[in-house]
Amino acid sequence: MTALALLAAAAEAPRHLNPVKLFLDADPVVQIVMAGLVLASVWVWTIVVSFSLRVARVRKRCDAYEREFWKAGDIESLQADHAKADVPSAKVAAAGLAEWRRSTAGGRTPDREGARQRLALVMDTAVAQESERLAERLNFLATVGAVAPFVGLFGTVWGIMNSFFQIGQQQNSSLAVVAPGISEALFATAIGLFAAIPAVIAYNRFSHRVDQIEAR
Repeated sequence: MTALALLAAAAEAPRHLNPVKLFLDADPVVQIVMAGLVLASVWVWTIVVSFSLRVARVRKRCDAYEREFWKAGDIESLQADHAKADVPSAKVAAAGLAEWRRSTAGGRTPDREGARQRLALVMDTAVAQESERLAERLNFLATVGAVAPFVGLFGTVWGIMNSFFQIGQQQNSSLAVVAPGISEALFATAIGLFAAIPAVIAYNRFSHRVDQIEAR
């Protein structure tokens, strides 16, 4: 390729990357990969926002319930007031209270050690259930964080293969032929990283918050 042709190709090249143009010019397979990664990224950010709001709401309700619990003179009436509330602490306490009622039903005096073990088991189970319910969407974040880079890499490999195919078809290995396909292919990896990085950060942070709530 002559120096004049190189200068002409450089002059015709866009000065700035246009993501929309890269998507529209990409191979259909790469387009599907990009679209899937963009949808995954949108869903990740939806989970991030909704989970942040939910955790803040749950922590606020747990704090309020625990203050009422330690001040309450009648635990039964307190539990009745929170029977249908979305308060993990109240549900764990309700599970323990229900087990205590079963242990003392009919006015019997339960074996202290046996009752303690049953209460611990029931309340630990309730804690695990509430933690699982609170963290039910976090698995998607972990999946996106682990898989998205490889999906983007698949799009990149496919795009580069397509670029080499174009070289073979046109019998021309000039920059003008190779560069567009490679840039489209690398864009798929960039989208994969854009989806994965926030997902990993959010998963780690939210898992820590769930652990904090569980430890209460």
